[in-house]
Amino acid sequence: MNIRPLHDRVVVEPLAAEQKTKGGIIIPDTAKEKPSEGKIVAIGSGYRGDDGKVTKLDVKKGDRVLYGKWSGTEIKVDGKDLLIMKESDILGVIQ
Repeated sequence: MNIRPLHDRVVVEPLAAEQKTKGGIIIPDTAKEKPSEGKIVAIGSGYRGDDGKVTKLDVKKGDRVLYGKWSGTEIKVDGKDLLIMKESDILGVIQ
């Protein structure tokens, strides 16, 4: 992938949503919700404070994260659908 996010931004690859409900009902594409879970594939260098120091991000490449349904900007790189968002849009890291 040829993209490097700047400063406190991360690139997230959304994980596919479930195709079926727990009861076995198949969910059509038109009824699926946007994914809110993904894997970080690239991170920026960090946030630059008022004093000029760079604060590293709390997340790292490979982390599985939760984010808001409408967070980030959708982009397409090398045929993959990705999201670019600020680290502050990330709600949590799945461990």
